[in-house]
Amino acid sequence: MAQPDLRLADLLAALSVTTDLAMGQPPEKAIRACVVATEVARRLDLPDHEVSDVYYTTLLKHLGCTATPHEELLFGPDELATRPTAERTDIARPRELLSLLLTTGKGTGPDRVRYLGRAITAGKEANAEIYRAICEVATRLAERLRLGAGVEEALFQTLERWDGRGAPRNIRGEEIALPARIAEPATQMVIFHGLGGIEAATTMLERRARGWFDPLVAEAARAAAPDVLERLDREDPWATVLEAEPEPVRRVPEPRLDEVAAAFGDMVDLKSTFTPGHSSGVAELAAGAAVRLGLDEASVRRAAALHDLGRAAVPIGTWEKPGRLTATEWERVRVHAYQTERIMARSEALAPLAPLAGMHHERQDGSGYHRGTRGSQAPPEARVIAAADVYQALTQARPHRPARSGEEAAEVVGDEASALDPECARAVIEEAGHRPARRPSWPAGLSDREVEVLRLLARGLANKAIARRLSISRRTAEHHVQHIYAKIGASTRASATLFGMENGLLRE
Repeated sequence: MAQPDLRLADLLAALSVTTDLAMGQPPEKAIRACVVATEVARRLDLPDHEVSDVYYTTLLKHLGCTATPHEELLFGPDELATRPTAERTDIARPRELLSLLLTTGKGTGPDRVRYLGRAITAGKEANAEIYRAICEVATRLAERLRLGAGVEEALFQTLERWDGRGAPRNIRGEEIALPARIAEPATQMVIFHGLGGIEAATTMLERRARGWFDPLVAEAARAAAPDVLERLDREDPWATVLEAEPEPVRRVPEPRLDEVAAAFGDMVDLKSTFTPGHSSGVAELAAGAAVRLGLDEASVRRAAALHDLGRAAVPIGTWEKPGRLTATEWERVRVHAYQTERIMARSEALAPLAPLAGMHHERQDGSGYHRGTRGSQAPPEARVIAAADVYQALTQARPHRPARSGEEAAEVVGDEASALDPECARAVIEEAGHRPARRPSWPAGLSDREVEVLRLLARGLANKAIARRLSISRRTAEHHVQHIYAKIGASTRASATLFGMENGLLRE
């Protein structure tokens, strides 16, 4: 029996919470901004197909936000504390920029001086690299989600400014796609409304018109502000965002849920240089083990692909800390499984998979988290994902340990079988032992050496470190990186890493 088509907005509205958390913002910021932007688009009398581009551009405005936390370590270990202030700062206003520098980052005294020194030294060049990576990754993910050329173009331009002082291309005025010109002020309206109400939002729009914002869009936004912001306070934003979608409502065939899950799994894995390919690896392994056990392969694959969405809510300094975590850091790590479950529960289509994904750290002896379940309280699908997660994590390097071989990982999973579930552990071990041989050729014409370089690049190694690791000259390493970028159509580490995840190149 054929499955009914799924509503795309239902899926993406729920998954947009991942980007809210990754930006250090409260859940619902993206869906509220989406409602505001759609209202502004309608006040500008745009046709429905353009309103649809505005809708999805704004909903997923921060789709590329996991591209650069590793690079942001330069400015401090907790990008989630820094990003909310940075997002609302008008960098063209010296006072606001100075305030950002003085109120973000970590430490006092000498630590504070060092932070300010790094921020000033890095300057425009580092910021330009960050902005470009964010935009490239957002565009590539939008293409995978099949959102259309209009949304792809707009997502690449959401960091541009009306006055030409934005990024990554410094285009100005009407050169910027209209959905991008609407998405930014709508997002800022929601932020400032949360800080100071409607007056704060409208004052911000007036101040930034003709600088950051298109003046016509800013005027339409000011006119819409009282009604739409008050309505969002009165109504359920989740119902409102679905009602706001223009006709025809976009639906996708049920099998395409695999594509959506894989795209968001890769997006979250991109946050740390230690996790690219983790979610897809767990999904592949768990799905194969599910077949061996007679379980629903599709449900296991999808839940496994999305199991780490909650990682977005944990600072990069915690994920990439080489030493022992503090009690507070460990508690934030433990909560990520809960965050995964709550994100997925927002979607009608994803809600049945939410417990399977959210229980990937549960153990039969009650030692897991976040529920602390025992015995068979976790369904077998969740226990398969848990075993696959352990195996896949062990075969990847982490800040505190090197990667283990497949044989070593299988031995650990076998040793922990009683806690993971003996039958599920055995199925995962067997599936891991029957992987196909490496493909005879690589995508985009990459050579074996270039794939090696890409794997090291994805782990955050600079050209000098890549050269040292591979016993080649720094100049040769630079040539390899440039050849990789040219072949795959990327210009940043984050975008190249995403390509590697998409094509299964990062798993040894």
